[in-house]
Amino acid sequence: MNKTILLFLALATMFSCQKEAPTEIMVIGAMHKPEPNFNADILFNILEEVKPDLILLELDSAKFTADFNLKEVRENELEASDRYQKEYPATLLRPYEFEGRNEYRINAGSRPTDGFTTKLLDSLNKANLLTPSEAEIVNKYQALLEPLIVLAAKSPENFSNPTTDSICAERQYYQYQMLRKITDVREEFATRFHTKPNGEKISYRDGYKLAGDFWDLRNQTMAKKYHESS
Repeated sequence: MNKTILLFLALATMFSCQKEAPTEIMVIGAMHKPEPNFNADILFNILEEVKPDLILLELDSAKFTADFNLKEVRENELEASDRYQKEYPATLLRPYEFEGRNEYRINAGSRPTDGFTTKLLDSLNKANLLTPSEAEIVNKYQALLEPLIVLAAKSPENFSNPTTDSICAERQYYQYQMLRKITDVREEFATRFHTKPNGEKISYRDGYKLAGDFWDLRNQTMAKKYHESS
């Protein structure tokens, strides 16, 4: 059985295809920077236990050389993967990302309007300017972050599991579905604008909608990339 490891800070929905033998897919939630509870050594030990044949990293292809070696090794998942490949040369490292993700979002205007929008929501909530139902949505969205912070401070099995995934999924639902019940109707988000690199203006409302749409597009694109890699 082939084993593919996906090293992500955030999780995406994945699809597996069967060819000559089943492919076992494992998703490991990772922190980029070393912390007392998670560092490159800990991740390397996890890889040693799992023994993957292919490691897909959340990186653009530009971060790799022509023969798929990492150009820079700075973060936990890169250091651990690079070390593992050196120990087990048959292991493949491959890029697994929506190419030019940040540039795409900036050019589209979804970034930084997504951040501006959530800051405005927080300000309106603190000023008691939201309706009771709107305030309930914002408070729920913010409250969902607290258990994730607690779990992220524990050992890897506490933040790489279905229970934590379900909390992440619920928070993402509130972030890009429920908050839009507010931004799509309140004028504050239709009358505040951000200027994109090309000089065009985009409202917070439209930019925030694009932000949510992007993550669906990214997941679909990355699922397609997995099929092509497997």
